[in-house]
Amino acid sequence: MKFFLLYLMLIFLNNCSFDDKSGIWENDSNIHKNKKDSFSQFKNISTSIDPFNEIIQIKKDYKFKLSKKINSTSWKQIYFNQNNNLDNFEYNNLNELFFKGKKISKYKVSEHIFYENGNIINSDMKGNINVYSATDNKTLIKFNFYKKKYKKINKKLNLIIENNIIYVSDNFGYLYAYNYLDGKLLWAKNYNIPFRSNLKIYKNIIFAANQNNNLFFFDKLTGEILKQIPTEETIVKNNFINSLSLDEKNIFFLNTYGSLYSVDIKSKRINWFINLNQSLDVNPNNMFNGSQIVNSGGKIITSSNQFLYIIDSNTGSIILKKNFPILINPLIINDILFIVSKKNFLISFDLNKDEIIYSYNIDKKIADFLKIKRKNADLKNIMMAEGKLLLFLKNSHILVFNTRGNLEKVNKLPGKMNTFPILIEKKILFLDKKNKLTIVN
Repeated sequence: MKFFLLYLMLIFLNNCSFDDKSGIWENDSNIHKNKKDSFSQFKNISTSIDPFNEIIQIKKDYKFKLSKKINSTSWKQIYFNQNNNLDNFEYNNLNELFFKGKKISKYKVSEHIFYENGNIINSDMKGNINVYSATDNKTLIKFNFYKKKYKKINKKLNLIIENNIIYVSDNFGYLYAYNYLDGKLLWAKNYNIPFRSNLKIYKNIIFAANQNNNLFFFDKLTGEILKQIPTEETIVKNNFINSLSLDEKNIFFLNTYGSLYSVDIKSKRINWFINLNQSLDVNPNNMFNGSQIVNSGGKIITSSNQFLYIIDSNTGSIILKKNFPILINPLIINDILFIVSKKNFLISFDLNKDEIIYSYNIDKKIADFLKIKRKNADLKNIMMAEGKLLLFLKNSHILVFNTRGNLEKVNKLPGKMNTFPILIEKKILFLDKKNKLTIVN
């Protein structure tokens, strides 16, 4: 028994973080566990290849053309805009605590926050929609749609905001609209099957998908179904969430089976569809795990379990398939793709020339920059601000890379992130571990 206890202690000590000074490798012992596929306990019978892990140096004469910086004043959907891509944001880049607010909720909150007209909007597991004034430093509204019979059941709310109205779908099959300025529930519908996607709005249409992989067109003014498009259903549910993305004419839908659809918004007819699931087992129980879809410049970018896909959004044909699957959403700036692969490589790719600009190991970059032993960093998000790539780690550090892939700074945020960060009026906003609004200048 003593030998067994000693053995356990040795394992525990061996997995503890050794880098107390920088804190950059914090929670490293959990990283590999988190990065495994959601259903790794099932037998993998698909054809596998080794993920890309090659270092490619940038050419000395390569020049980036960055998009114009924007000063964002709102954040009304979880991926910022209709195509799920981010811009080159303005940012003060002082890394100083500008504001610390009061506690927004005592419950576990959603990992996404929204911003409209000076208000932070967020939901929690009890189904509360919290509207918090950053100016007045107080909660303006706490709205809960649910009756007592749902009290003990955790709620998962999907939000999108337009003109003071919060549109919500949930894991019970409800869809409703709430005007938070007037404090009025405008309408509510129960469609019985849990919703499982981000929401999109185009003119008077709300787009959503449920856990059975049905795509819906809803009337924004009433919540009534305008069109329902069934797609392949998966019996075993994985952790992948159906992904919706829009361009000027089409809605793109990646379902949990791994099929990508393009649907014409006006005619509500399917333009094309392809399946990205690489498993040899094509029965409906097959489990797909990918990334959210991003479209830009006539191309769709997404990832499956094993591959990154670049797809022609007009025809559905695969332009390129690369063996660097990703865990966090890709970023496209002026036809240059920036991604972080599952192997923690920062890869820049020219979408016009279909070639890799550079590929660098992020963990090695950190170790060389801080002069510490290399371990595995756990990435949360990627953005561009002031022409620099900001890589947010789950332990609340920010890696600042220039566009050429050189690590210039390692900053520690003045607070532990509990939500994905957003950039508003040249500042970073997030909720910390105590659910307090934190604003970094």
